[in-house]
Amino acid sequence: MNNLLLILLFVFGGVALMVFLGERFGSAPDPARLQQLRRWLMPLVGLMLVLSLVKFYL
Repeated sequence: MNNLLLILLFVFGGVALMVFLGERFGSAPDPARLQQLRRWLMPLVGLMLVLSLVKFYL
């Protein structure tokens, strides 16, 4: 039980550190870059769903 609590403590500590550093040192997203990422996101999600269906039925 102690190991589980220690692992959870490290995980939550790591997430809190990432959030803190991301808010402090992160820059504002570039709208052109966000548009480029958005253009690729939906086809990749669709491909992932189709491949997971193929894997499920095979």
